[in-house]
Amino acid sequence: MNFVEAKNKFVQTWGALGSQWGINKTMAQIHALLMVSHEPISMEDIMDELQISRGNASMNLRALMDWGIVYKEYKAGERKEFFTAEKDLDELAVKISRERSKREIKPALKVLKEVSALETDGTAAEKHFVDQTTKLYDFVSKADNVLDKMTEYKDNWLAKLVVKIMK
Repeated sequence: MNFVEAKNKFVQTWGALGSQWGINKTMAQIHALLMVSHEPISMEDIMDELQISRGNASMNLRALMDWGIVYKEYKAGERKEFFTAEKDLDELAVKISRERSKREIKPALKVLKEVSALETDGTAAEKHFVDQTTKLYDFVSKADNVLDKMTEYKDNWLAKLVVKIMK
C-alpha cells in the first residue's frame, strides 16, 4: 500500500467511525484529512480530495471550527483560506468530550431531571417511572461529572501528575 492509498483508507475509515459517533461522515472525513496533513489545506483542495461540494465543505468546516478542533489559517500572499486540525490528541479528546457533553449529555440531564420531578398520583406505574428516571438522572449526572473531571485535568498539575504516573 502506498502513501495515497493509506491516507485514503484512513480518511474513509475515520468517516465511517464518525457516523457511528453521531457526526456526519463528511465532517469526520474532513477532520481526518486535516488531522493527517502536514500543512494547512485550502477548502478547494479539501473539495477535490473528498469529491464534495463547496457548500458541504463550508458547512462541515464551520461545524468543526465550532467544535474547536479545526482552525482557519492564512498564508501570506494567498487569498484562499487554509484549514488545519488540532494535532494534540489529548487536547482533541478534551474538546470532543466537552462538546459532546454540551450537545448531548446536558440536554438529556435536563429532560431526566424534569420528568423525574413528576408529581405522582401514587400508582405503581408512576412510582416506577419516577424511580427509574431518577436513577437514570443520577447515573448520567455522575458519568458527566467524571467526564468533566477528566477534561479538567489539563489545567490541574496534580491530575496531570496522576495521569503521568498511571501511564
